[in-house]
Amino acid sequence: MTEFQPSDWLDRFRMSQETFLYLCEKLRPRLARQDTSFRLALPVEKRVAVALWRLASNVEYRTISSLFGVGKSTVCRCVRDMCHAIVSLLSATYLRSPSEQELDESARLFRSHWGFPHCVAAMTTLHTAIITPSDNASDYVNPAGWLSVLSQVAVSGQGLFWDVCASFPGGTDPADILQNSSLWASAAEGGLSPVPPPVFLGEPRRYVLLGAACYPLRTWLMTAYPEEKGRRPGDAALTEQQRLFNRRLSGALRAPDETLLRLRARWQCLSKRNDCGLDVVPTMILACCILHNMCESHGDAFKEAWQAEVAEAESPQPKNKELLSSSLDQRGAEEVRLLFSDYFEQRNT
Repeated sequence: MTEFQPSDWLDRFRMSQETFLYLCEKLRPRLARQDTSFRLALPVEKRVAVALWRLASNVEYRTISSLFGVGKSTVCRCVRDMCHAIVSLLSATYLRSPSEQELDESARLFRSHWGFPHCVAAMTTLHTAIITPSDNASDYVNPAGWLSVLSQVAVSGQGLFWDVCASFPGGTDPADILQNSSLWASAAEGGLSPVPPPVFLGEPRRYVLLGAACYPLRTWLMTAYPEEKGRRPGDAALTEQQRLFNRRLSGALRAPDETLLRLRARWQCLSKRNDCGLDVVPTMILACCILHNMCESHGDAFKEAWQAEVAEAESPQPKNKELLSSSLDQRGAEEVRLLFSDYFEQRNT
């Protein structure tokens, strides 16, 4: 590592040397160990290097063991300890509720980059492939037929994770995850919008989030009008105005998809089958999301070659089933969606 060039740091650890050393200092309170009369403790820098190598490459523990001259069990401990330390010590800085300034900046970016106004975040899911668990394996079968842990993420216009729920079997309904999450409670109470709300279409209105068809429509969560296959018998065909809304929404939902691709490209333990135990995988996913936010916030370079490599090698993310009905009252939400539909139609003429 003393001979590494800047490109070497990026290739091996997916971050600059400066960010690596910053990370070591932040994690030192949890990762530092005392020397004993029997052996010298591994330096924090080596513990972090071992764990990052694993997260970045997903190579086998025995390969990293030989590379760093430590035991296989030591590699396992380094990965586990660092992931827990990241979640414990860095969540408050890099995975937290946004400030009013961050909300406004995210709304500006969704409007300028993705063509969707008055929106601060978009929601999607991430399936991480796992080995067969010892219990309840059928619960982990996702819609594509392979075993996974399912994560729910909310992504800002800056391409940062604002909220991550990462501990659900792959067969879980995303709508159930959302309705039992702190994000649901916060957004429903106006927690993702400044007070007073910003003006949109001449009136103060709360910011909205965007979500795929697997989520319920709410006043604060815009989803697409159901396409023909998801419509009930007797429903009228979609109008051109509704189709235009769906196209604009679909375009804006590329934002979280591109962020997840960058996440999996940087931390390839999430793009290949993860052979860690289910007690570690959710913490590892959270840690990778925090590391993504840290690297992006620090302006660390991202190599397009990583993205191309992942896009060619990994299995496509499963398509979650469309939510065909909801027991929730959606009348107010339909009115909000109609406002956005009118907005797009006016600007399309």
